[in-house]
Amino acid sequence: MSEIPPPPPPPPPPSGKRGGQNPFMKGRAPRQDKSPTDPQARRPMPRWAIWVVIAALVMLAFSSRLWTTPTGEKFSYTEFLALVDDGKVADLTINNATNIISGTLSDGRKFTTTGAVQLSEADEQLLKQRGVDYNFSTPQTSWFMSLIPIFLPFIFIVGIFMWMQRRAMGQAGNIMSIGRSRAKTYQSDKPSTTFADVAGYEGVKQEIKEVVDFLRMPERFKEIGARVPKGILLVGPPGTGKTLFARAVAGEAGVGFLSVTGSDFMEMFVGVGASRVRDLFQQARKMGKAIIFIDEIDSIGRKRGAGLGGGHDEREQTLNQMLAEMDGFETSEGIVIMAATNRPDILDPALLRPGRFDRQIVVPLPEYEERLAILKVHSRDKRMGRDVDLDTMARATPGMSGADLANLVNEAALFAVRRGSTEIERIDFENARDRVVLGARRESLVLNAEEKRATAYHEGGHAVLATVLPHSDPLHKVTILPRGMALGVTWTLPEERHTYSREYFEDIICKAMGGRVAEKIVFGHLNSGAANDLEQATGIARRMVREWGMSDKVGPMAWNTQQQVFLGEDLMTSGREYSDETARMIDEEIARILTEQEQRAHDLLVKHRKGLDLVAEELLEQETIDGALVARLIQKGIDRAVEGNSSSDKAGRPEHDTL
Repeated sequence: MSEIPPPPPPPPPPSGKRGGQNPFMKGRAPRQDKSPTDPQARRPMPRWAIWVVIAALVMLAFSSRLWTTPTGEKFSYTEFLALVDDGKVADLTINNATNIISGTLSDGRKFTTTGAVQLSEADEQLLKQRGVDYNFSTPQTSWFMSLIPIFLPFIFIVGIFMWMQRRAMGQAGNIMSIGRSRAKTYQSDKPSTTFADVAGYEGVKQEIKEVVDFLRMPERFKEIGARVPKGILLVGPPGTGKTLFARAVAGEAGVGFLSVTGSDFMEMFVGVGASRVRDLFQQARKMGKAIIFIDEIDSIGRKRGAGLGGGHDEREQTLNQMLAEMDGFETSEGIVIMAATNRPDILDPALLRPGRFDRQIVVPLPEYEERLAILKVHSRDKRMGRDVDLDTMARATPGMSGADLANLVNEAALFAVRRGSTEIERIDFENARDRVVLGARRESLVLNAEEKRATAYHEGGHAVLATVLPHSDPLHKVTILPRGMALGVTWTLPEERHTYSREYFEDIICKAMGGRVAEKIVFGHLNSGAANDLEQATGIARRMVREWGMSDKVGPMAWNTQQQVFLGEDLMTSGREYSDETARMIDEEIARILTEQEQRAHDLLVKHRKGLDLVAEELLEQETIDGALVARLIQKGIDRAVEGNSSSDKAGRPEHDTL
């Protein structure tokens, strides 16, 4: 029934580097050079050209018949005989091929008519009696027309053979070029992306600036004997701008840039991947100074000898060829390899050793200042309203990558257009953030009165606990409007943290139990609406016991919860690394944590029952309320409870408790 955002992932990558910003590309897209071997650079003659030539020859041959029409006044044959009988016809010519009779009248006018296939004796006698000068004409066809019936089939057959030959040559060319690299070559004289187009990332810029300086001024490094890293691996979550950073390096250095993805090396033919790797490095050597960028290198760089493919797997042969090529050139050649991945844990160790990818640069999710800079960059070409506060929006979007923030700004613009507004306002950003984080609102789903009341108390339980728990994230908004796959949502805003305490996770579990416990307190029964809450709570409790050492009974031991079967790890053996007794102890500890936090949630909701009722009533009335209103309603409930206790028990307690 409810969706509670899971806690941010605990500890950053093993490199220990924290912070970072997300880059953003602005300006023109890089232009691509057309190499002589590019199929688009040499376009073959269109296949329909031969048919156009044949049609032109036929039209030329029959042009005399297509466009030659008789001239003069037209008469029927009966009228023609009447004119002859009246002596008005001076002369005429009879065409034996077309049976068209053309001639001249006595007054000089021209005329035409169509006669019989052969003049009858009576008609011919009439012409002689009236003194008409007539003759018969049989036009002779040209030598070209006489050759057409002979050569036209021959030309047609030759055209078919030429068409088939071109198709065969094209297929053969594709087969011969299948081993060539699919890398895109970008111009080096007009770089379109530089470090100025990247928002933030000062630490990462400093690390890779050495590569730019080496490609620009290699003599500085040679004088002191320094060796620049041969390969740089950019590691980070999706959407953080790793590909953009590689383009910025190429733009700053002013050298050639070859971009290729890991999937471009693989093909259905054996040996194609290794051949394309060789061709890629040959292209880079011909360019002198160049940057080779391989995006998503984990598609071909996974650990060798894993899974069921064995050592003859095509992917492994491609990786072997890449390892050999990276060892085959020196840093003095001016070639630097950059790669990007979001799965560094599955890469082959030989690929990460010094001499190949010497340096790993972590590109993490942006912090608050970086998110603000990214939002400003993406809002430059947007018409923003006066009430838009990008600073507040940057604080309210922890955990979002640069791609997420770009999508957020675009969604806000779409909401503004949908409202019919000419500028983006604060309400548009709020709606866009709700859609991105909580999901789209389901207008077609209508709850009955009983379901709506149960949803209000369920979400009210989450909201009350999120407000009163000391280590919980601040409550931002709670709604009983169906969004995404949930009937209601309680949304908290995680603070900027990098490490998490046991108390924080216990509060997260307690808050997740709030909806289930609230329904049990109010209605006396349970339903299936808390399935997602229980799933999240159980997952956190399991990791507390198995991975984070937060159980006093189990102690400081850790076992991974995910086995990477596709890498061949523990494929033929059991994935469990502990005994049955330890497994029983782990299960007991997980159950203990969940039971204790459920009882804790029960005690807190019973204590704040009046506040829970007020929050549920407000949700039923307004459907969506913010965290500040929830806090005021809980405080109001505390005051009412104190007044009731003081009126029934004069002796008693302090005048009131505060939230």
